[in-house]
Amino acid sequence: MSKLKVTLVRSPIGLVSSHRRTCEALGLRKIRRTRIHEDNPVIRGMVRKVRHLVTVALVADDRVEEESSATA
Repeated sequence: MSKLKVTLVRSPIGLVSSHRRTCEALGLRKIRRTRIHEDNPVIRGMVRKVRHLVTVALVADDRVEEESSATA
């Protein structure tokens, strides 16, 4: 099964509390921190909610493929 590498690139300070809580639920508490999660609909939904704060890469067989990134 593939995995997602999620990295926090922008701060959730000053945003809606649900966005802050979603980042924390993903394990992203500080900028430039990365967590690897199983690729499933729940994680995809969480990432979609905070897509303006994170970058996502698909991890499959010891290689990383860029999937999407935040825009500044």
